[in-house]
Amino acid sequence: MITKNKIIEAQKKWGDGIVKMGSLMDNKSDCIDFTTSFLNTMYDFKNGKVLFKPTKASKEQFRTEFDMAFSYFIGGENSYCKEDDGFAMKPWIKVEFSNSGFIIEEKRAIAMGNYFFTDSNGNTVKVEYTFGYKFSNNNLVIDLHHSSLPFAS
Repeated sequence: MITKNKIIEAQKKWGDGIVKMGSLMDNKSDCIDFTTSFLNTMYDFKNGKVLFKPTKASKEQFRTEFDMAFSYFIGGENSYCKEDDGFAMKPWIKVEFSNSGFIIEEKRAIAMGNYFFTDSNGNTVKVEYTFGYKFSNNNLVIDLHHSSLPFAS
């Protein structure tokens, strides 16, 4: 059964994973291995498409396949899309979630709110998110990920 605490644990694990990707940016092999494991653990790509709309994507806004998400997070010369410069390669040193609310059902859940990314200079970026979660092989995985920068007038 999905609980609020399990979602919060998954969010912490997700944020820690984004930080770790950036910490490995100077070791390409380890970064690729970790990012592959992260995506296979945190997202439901193994069982089908994930509805993934990353924050800083404008040309290829929707990333439903593993390779598309991989490209977004670490970028590089073999990126899926030329706009991908590696979101996790900022690098970020801290990611914190501030949940606005949850919809929790027996086998599915949705969480929405803001998350805050802090870089190595202490600058923090506020991003809005909605994540959909489900159980897969007794693990809470993401099958919906939408994030965007707040509206600026």
